[in-house]
Amino acid sequence: MDYCIATQHSRGEALARTMRTADFDFELPAELIAQQPARERDESRLLVLHRGGGAVEHRQFRDLPHYLRGGDVLVLNDSRVIPARLHGVNRQTGGRFEILLLEENAANDWWVMLRPGRRARMGTEIALCDAQGRPGEARARVVETNEEGHRRLCFSGVADLAQALETWGEVPLPPYIDRRAAGLVEADRERYQTVFARPPGSVAAPTAGLHFTGALLDALRAKGVAVCFLTLHVGLGTFAPVKSETVAGHKMHPERFELGAAAARAIADARGAGHRVCAVGTTTVRVLESVAAQNGGRLVACAGRTRIFICPPWNFQAVDALVTNFHLPRSTLLMLASAFAAPNQTRGRQMMLSAYAAAVRERYRFFSYGDAMLIL
Repeated sequence: MDYCIATQHSRGEALARTMRTADFDFELPAELIAQQPARERDESRLLVLHRGGGAVEHRQFRDLPHYLRGGDVLVLNDSRVIPARLHGVNRQTGGRFEILLLEENAANDWWVMLRPGRRARMGTEIALCDAQGRPGEARARVVETNEEGHRRLCFSGVADLAQALETWGEVPLPPYIDRRAAGLVEADRERYQTVFARPPGSVAAPTAGLHFTGALLDALRAKGVAVCFLTLHVGLGTFAPVKSETVAGHKMHPERFELGAAAARAIADARGAGHRVCAVGTTTVRVLESVAAQNGGRLVACAGRTRIFICPPWNFQAVDALVTNFHLPRSTLLMLASAFAAPNQTRGRQMMLSAYAAAVRERYRFFSYGDAMLIL
């Protein structure tokens, strides 16, 4: 199943066409980009934004149970990040490549981002390197290029690359996290992964979930909050930058998702009883809103691919509260959070940028390893 901005009502689509990507820009001091996670996951700070009047509170993430009530449902994305970054050398010239796996077509057949791409012509053969940078027997051959400059690689010398990534791959940290210092990369294998991660498939972390500990989830359950999971494998749809001048010009890449029967039933029952659904992360919101859009507002067990692009104004059908991180300027994630801050209106952008300005003044930490927001 595919969804896109056209699933929104005509008035919302018309308004989105007038919104510029630059409208979602903001200035951020470089020192506020988190380079390491908090010492303990739930020691992150939590900015609470109340949608009604725009009031802001400054709390700790472990205070989250204070804002949820018995009967509410907390929904998390349980996708596991794979070691999707590989290194290799051109078997003819010795030139170095960095490979980021994007999507598996079949065993040993992947679409990738390859740097430097201009040196990866059709037929180029690449020897994969181990953790010490030494070329091994595993190889990749460029067999196709798409219009976005991504390469399709066929791998050989390894039975199944997906099963060998722990040997060949690295944690796919975003480029704004500097890991030139020794001794930090190994710790990322644990911290750039949620404690509840299960099915492998993401090439970037669903970062809002990184703040949760087992103890915090137990505390929420003890309060009567139902905790359930869905899966969206994070790929280009989540982290690709918006390059178009207008918001409406951006096209999302499809990402695979699954909403199981037990989770769909728990969420539907809670909503039917007048309780709230709190989504953890923009990826979770996109799954729930995709399923609701396809099924007349109902949440049912469903699996497929989604290209849904949520930006102001948006009529949310499935989510009542949102836990999210602080996102990059001009990103689709910031646009979604802005839409959620003021459903069915465009003023959410100003509310969100005002909250971000407050976070900058208060020295919150931004992006993947940074602090969190709760939008109520």
